[in-house]
Amino acid sequence: MSLSSALKTLANYRAHNTRASQDVVDKGSIILKSNGARKLGDDSWAFLEQLALAAIDIGRLDVADECLKQLSDKFPGSPRVCVLTGIRMEATQSPETVMKFYDELLVEDSANAAIWKRRISLRKRTDKIEKTVDELCTYLDTFYNDIEGWLELADIYSSCNQYTQSLQALSHVLLLAPQNPFHFLRFAETAYTAGDIPLAIKMCLIVVDMTERDVSSPHETAATGISIRAWWGVKLCARRLLANAALPSTSGTPAPKNLRLIDELATERVMATYSVTDKQTAQGRDAVVGWMGDTY
Repeated sequence: MSLSSALKTLANYRAHNTRASQDVVDKGSIILKSNGARKLGDDSWAFLEQLALAAIDIGRLDVADECLKQLSDKFPGSPRVCVLTGIRMEATQSPETVMKFYDELLVEDSANAAIWKRRISLRKRTDKIEKTVDELCTYLDTFYNDIEGWLELADIYSSCNQYTQSLQALSHVLLLAPQNPFHFLRFAETAYTAGDIPLAIKMCLIVVDMTERDVSSPHETAATGISIRAWWGVKLCARRLLANAALPSTSGTPAPKNLRLIDELATERVMATYSVTDKQTAQGRDAVVGWMGDTY
């Protein structure tokens, strides 16, 4: 591969946040040895950072160290270089040593969100889960708008079967990104797992509204993607509520009115998807029909 082609490939990886660590190191090492990074101008520093991270991924610490040296010479004391140095240290140093390094950096700059995240990541791998949660909550008190942080907190709570706390974390995500239906679906599915079926069906219906509001004739079009997953959620919830209308809701959410009509609509929308001629979709039709308990 030519030098220009390698540079173009790595630039494309950076633009699309593609990891491809082995390929990055294979191509990047050639560029590094031939001083090809000079052709990138200011992008040479992004290339060095990309190559350093990829090299750490696959254990090529010699390559990572060379990238770090060039970055440190150009940007001494740079917060981004310090974070990269910490990641490099995590590969060979003890967690205690790396944590001390991060602590010292935070003393100098307590608003460095990247250092906070590295600390939390390190603590998650080495400490008890309670300490990770405490540190993540402290971080989110300062960096409230970090959606990824709230999602991480929700994941941790769910992994510990603490679904009520997970829903509380996800509620902040909905406030920060009210236009994203995937977050609403995640909230709905967590509520279902937590046993709050009225809340789950409410959120599933919100997802349906968000994903099908721009469809000219939703009843004549098969649901796809997140929409069909939401309709499945509606069907699951409706079936449980019809079997037991007194299912409790820890959130105080009432069951929707016209539940039977909602159940019939969910059945119709799911079956519309499995009525398409696509061979792969048709393979699951019999199982779906059997579960629905209806004749089509």
